[in-house]
Amino acid sequence: MSFWSIDLGTSNTAVARWNPDAGHPDMIHFEELCREPEGGSEIDVRYSIPSSVFMVEPKTFKERMARWSVLDRWFSLGRRAYIGRAALERDRHTHGAHFVQCFKPALMRDSYRTLARMGGKSVAARSVAKLYLRELMRELKRLDGRRPKKVVIGTPVDCYEPYRAVLKQLLRELGVGTVKFVDEPVAAALGYGLKLHDDRPFLVVDFGAGTLDLALIRMDRRTVEHSGTCRVLAKEGLQLGGNQVDAWLLEHFCRAKGFDLQRVSEMVEAWWARAMLSEARSVKERLFFEEKTSFFLEPPEGMRSFDMILKMQGDLVKEPLEVSREELIQLMETQGVYRNVKEAMDSIARQAERLGIFERDFGEVLMVGGSSLLPGIYRLAEDRYGRDRVRAWQPFFAVAYGGSVFADGSQVTTDFITHDYAVVTHDAKTREPQHHVVVPAGTVFPTAPDFWKKRLVPTCATGEPEDLFRLVICELGRRHGDLQEFVWDGQGRLHRMDREREQEGPVVIPLNENDPTFGTLNPPHMPSDRNARLEVSFGINEDRWLVATVRDIKTDKMLMEQEAVVRLK
Repeated sequence: MSFWSIDLGTSNTAVARWNPDAGHPDMIHFEELCREPEGGSEIDVRYSIPSSVFMVEPKTFKERMARWSVLDRWFSLGRRAYIGRAALERDRHTHGAHFVQCFKPALMRDSYRTLARMGGKSVAARSVAKLYLRELMRELKRLDGRRPKKVVIGTPVDCYEPYRAVLKQLLRELGVGTVKFVDEPVAAALGYGLKLHDDRPFLVVDFGAGTLDLALIRMDRRTVEHSGTCRVLAKEGLQLGGNQVDAWLLEHFCRAKGFDLQRVSEMVEAWWARAMLSEARSVKERLFFEEKTSFFLEPPEGMRSFDMILKMQGDLVKEPLEVSREELIQLMETQGVYRNVKEAMDSIARQAERLGIFERDFGEVLMVGGSSLLPGIYRLAEDRYGRDRVRAWQPFFAVAYGGSVFADGSQVTTDFITHDYAVVTHDAKTREPQHHVVVPAGTVFPTAPDFWKKRLVPTCATGEPEDLFRLVICELGRRHGDLQEFVWDGQGRLHRMDREREQEGPVVIPLNENDPTFGTLNPPHMPSDRNARLEVSFGINEDRWLVATVRDIKTDKMLMEQEAVVRLK
């Protein structure tokens, strides 16, 4: 029987299911519900379901029967609403009375708050949520062939118990027999490969569409397994997110192009404002990866300001507005984004210090939410906490993915490495770099000290005798499974990994380039000597450090013995 995991988000929802044969979760794609890429965006949205609802009036007898709540427990008679992308397509940016853009904030604070009207009656947040879950359960039944009976839902750590209670009640009314909850930071930790026996505190930086939430968490295995909850040591929240960045980009566009979105009727202005906000979001997402891009959508000329019309002097040739990544960074700097993020991190540090916990004691830093991909945000975390502690390659689906791990229960205590790691050698003739994987993704640790063992010949790259043995360890950004992963290189540039780019090879990120020395060779190794000089062994200790042992074969001298080199993910 399938155990479904649902990450019910403010803007988007994701669904996963544990695959017992493959030994990992599967993210679920719904062809009619999930988003489609917009405007050339390189963000993979095929698992993102907009948390939107478009209610429909019943017309047939079957559709009227579908409104009888007592039947929902046993049957799924007809459609009561469109959800996800289907809801957005039917609303077409009009935000009519039947349409609800998002319901989660209201459901958390006041589930009886009116969010819509249909048939002359008010529709409360809990009713909208039930419609969303009802149609989602229908899709799961269509996919699996039977009604879902077991569901795990990720919930914010600061949500009140009534939020969990109302979700549990709604799902029970829809025929779901077993409903479990897991704190979103716990799910994110499991999604990023953390295990329950690691009792060090870890920091979750959740930077989404509308909010920035930081939480310093400690997991207790017994508590997590029993209730899916964790202990919150410190937390900080700001009303700051990707939606605000979209609005700033739109303001930037209007200033540059002279558009006034309030020059015409309120209905027309509202439609174009929403359409242009969607265009601004696409521009923002393209700038994650590109140095420059353009606004390709423009409102009608009638919405251009009078001053701009005079300035153009009749020249109405349309040129798309080009925006650079540096302009986006400057815009975020001007609006105080980086300052606010730093101040939130400072607040977490102060709260933790009152408990006798310092930043050096933080085990891991987990980046969650699409806005964590904004330029400069990863670099803030990297500079402050160290690249070895920051996990950021799967910000969109870590919660749904980890919720599925929690639902299965059998994988929460197995430690494994999530990325490939390699040593760099050079071809003796061409001097071209070659990468030899020493720790493949999926390696369970700790390992034996000689997990990888090989004899190497010093390169003598300059043609001179070599007295220092240097070896560069690299992380290989390579896509694993169906999920899109993200990789930051040494210059802070973001790369995406997907099937189309696998042929180009992995993104190579040197980890110890500033200190690659593994020992001194005495006597030096001569360029003409092509015999193996060094025996190198690598293993992984219980704290995920790659430990090295290096023996000089010529002198039988140990240059390094089980010394920690770099920390793995």
